[in-house]
Amino acid sequence: MSKINRRTFATASAALVFAPYIARADKKYDPGVTDKEIKLGHTNPYSGPPSAYGTIGKAIGAYWQMVNDKGGINGRKVNFITYDDGYSPPKTVEMVRKLVENDQVFAIYQLLGTPTNTVVQKYLNQKKVPQLFVATGASKWGDPKHFPWTMGWQPDYATEAAIYAKHIMANHPNAKVAVLYQNDDSGKDYLNGFLAGFGKDKDKFLVKTVSYEITDPTVDSQIIQLKDSGADVFFIHATPKAAAQAIRKAADIGWKPVRYLVNVAASVAAVLQPAGFDNSKGIITAEYLKDATDPQWASYPDFKEWQAWMKKYLPDANPADSGNVYGYAVSATMQDCLTRCGDDLTRANLMKQAASMHNLEVPMLLPGIKINTSPTDFYPIQAVRLAKFDGEKWALFGDVLSNESS
Repeated sequence: MSKINRRTFATASAALVFAPYIARADKKYDPGVTDKEIKLGHTNPYSGPPSAYGTIGKAIGAYWQMVNDKGGINGRKVNFITYDDGYSPPKTVEMVRKLVENDQVFAIYQLLGTPTNTVVQKYLNQKKVPQLFVATGASKWGDPKHFPWTMGWQPDYATEAAIYAKHIMANHPNAKVAVLYQNDDSGKDYLNGFLAGFGKDKDKFLVKTVSYEITDPTVDSQIIQLKDSGADVFFIHATPKAAAQAIRKAADIGWKPVRYLVNVAASVAAVLQPAGFDNSKGIITAEYLKDATDPQWASYPDFKEWQAWMKKYLPDANPADSGNVYGYAVSATMQDCLTRCGDDLTRANLMKQAASMHNLEVPMLLPGIKINTSPTDFYPIQAVRLAKFDGEKWALFGDVLSNESS
């Protein structure tokens, strides 16, 4: 296993193993829990510029429907309450307060977006409400000392970007690198990680960085600026709509650099197909989940179960949209934590279980990747593999890249 010199990554494999339920004599409940129900709160941009991420919220809802159809968690049905915040931080504040104070949810789960999670992080920590497995890879979600009620899930952006930088230095030692990034905390996290990956050589490699706003109708002018810099390597941080625009515009103006695309925009259905498969061929990304378009997983039990779930619970959804894989895998992680809580369904115990995952294997993680946490390590997934788009699917290459000791 290759190592990247930064703190954030894990190890290895895939197929969910739930801890056995141990009955307790005394039941302990916090708000949002009864003998029959567990309420989880969530917001997602079902509308607005990043509405492609709405797939994740729908997939999560479908997952809990499956769990409930099988009897729930230790006999309790999951009531998943999700609201549309349009990726607008003020709206997120309004919706999260509603979830906590009116709906009385047990925990906030999988709230999507870096700016949207940021504006409610202090509030939720002051209220001692779990903000679990947030749908963003900003590195600040792994800070149990200052925010003990907030935990990430996916590999953090800064480490992912550092891996791309290391790959560029190893394979394109004379590269001139241009960067497109979203002008918010997530984009700056990626940019800083990218710079950290180049280390003392950052000025040698980096020739141009240009940002865009989430509300920009297109990123065409930014792509023209980046091409004019003379760069022959292009690092793309963007949400799905802007990422597809960037790939297509670069092709339209005849710019053919080596391209690296962040994982959060690596959906075949939501990004590469709109950009054009021919235009997308050769793009490199970092993967930690099985790609639903890759036939090599067809015989894997977890993949077969995922396919059956898609057919039953999301029959009209696009299997090529990676949001459906993501929503399934992260929900399996939450199911494991809730199951291990048993009848001690207090918020403190939920956080204790979330911080006690050891080599957990959940469905749809790549072989070689497992989930590990501790009271001082709030980064559940800390490993990736690189993949290149071959014109039809992502093709994995190289070793699992990790930053954890074994």
